[in-house]
Amino acid sequence: MILPIYIYGQPVLRKEAEDITPDYPQLKDLIADMWETLAESDGIGLAAPQIGKPIRLSVIDLDVISDDLPEYKGFRQVFINPHILEYDEEHTDTSEEGCLSLPAIHEKVVRPTRIHVEWDDENFQHHDEWVEGYLARVMQHEFDHLDGKMFVDRISPLRKQLIKSKLRALLQGRYRCGYKTKPVKR
Repeated sequence: MILPIYIYGQPVLRKEAEDITPDYPQLKDLIADMWETLAESDGIGLAAPQIGKPIRLSVIDLDVISDDLPEYKGFRQVFINPHILEYDEEHTDTSEEGCLSLPAIHEKVVRPTRIHVEWDDENFQHHDEWVEGYLARVMQHEFDHLDGKMFVDRISPLRKQLIKSKLRALLQGRYRCGYKTKPVKR
């Protein structure tokens, strides 16, 4: 089932998400719905708060960009209870980011190129590893959602001031996008 994407201004997007256990209700169905929603919205990552669930769950599909980044061919991963343990601040990269919860807004964000992260997969098998490159950037973006943060929190005050009218438009429900959304109630 395709779920609506919660748009900037929805309180759940600013809430710190909770860890879940294997007995979380209808978890497999929720994951399947998140994959379907992600595909329908042409995204590469989706965190549970973006569909209104304040839980630590995210899906990332980098296979969709494997024509440009062949190392991610076949990469589709579920992340349950992910936590970034450490950032390698020695090397950073600046790249443009967008977000399904912020339609039509794209800004350059500086992020570390390497992170130490732990998570459980959809079978609750535990993983603990250092991740680098584009995957590290996408994980940071998605896992920020689980901590109540959005990429616009990581841009300079000047850039944020320059996009203030776009953010206000989102809060007022004035935006267009090609997928189902849940704007802020006015």
